[in-house]
Amino acid sequence: MTIAKFQGGDTVTMTSSEIAELTGKLHAHVIRDIRAMLEALKDDPVLDHVREDKDARGYTENFHLNRELTETLITGYSIPLRHKVIRRLHDLEEQAARPMTQAEITAANANHLVAVERQQREQQVALERIERRVEDLSQTVVWDHCPQNCQSLTRVKETMLKRHGLSGAVVDYVLRVWPSQPNPAGMVRNGHEEALGSQYLVWSKHHVTAAFHRFVSESTMVTATQATHPYFEGRFRLVQKAQS
Repeated sequence: MTIAKFQGGDTVTMTSSEIAELTGKLHAHVIRDIRAMLEALKDDPVLDHVREDKDARGYTENFHLNRELTETLITGYSIPLRHKVIRRLHDLEEQAARPMTQAEITAANANHLVAVERQQREQQVALERIERRVEDLSQTVVWDHCPQNCQSLTRVKETMLKRHGLSGAVVDYVLRVWPSQPNPAGMVRNGHEEALGSQYLVWSKHHVTAAFHRFVSESTMVTATQATHPYFEGRFRLVQKAQS
């Protein structure tokens, strides 16, 4: 692991992915725990020492926590897990206290190069995905009226609010941003005179139901009505999960 230091200081940090590896927890669950901790701390100055890495799509790739925040995070973990993390913190501090050898500098530079190349690949994949999306939309069928087996964005939002308590922002994310988003079934011409011939997207009811069932099943309940999802930033309202 490369020892991360904040600019202008020499604070040793531990990443959320390494905490997950040491404790045997899913990285998504560690990120969930970190978000809950940050929310509880709110305006505490210690939050100035948090660094968040995001990938090309804007999703959290890693959190970097200093010793104080790392120890705060693992307070609720079992004694053996806390011991593993604290021992690793001691190792990192010992490494940071001595100058890096030439071999370590070379390894750190190599790791940085690999990270940059991976980020570039992710950006290229994201760009290609957008280009395919644009091409697919250009070939989308256009109807004069919405088919009975399809739903507009407005109707999907109404359905998912009633079924799962999901907000419009979450519905927009699932339909337009989520990697497993359902493809639109087609477009419908807006018949209102003031619409000036505009069109709107519609989705197959079957595909929408399947997509949201998967999204809800992948979500983790934090409270009775608040949940998190590995790909969605922050918490969101989710109810009636058992009926999904």
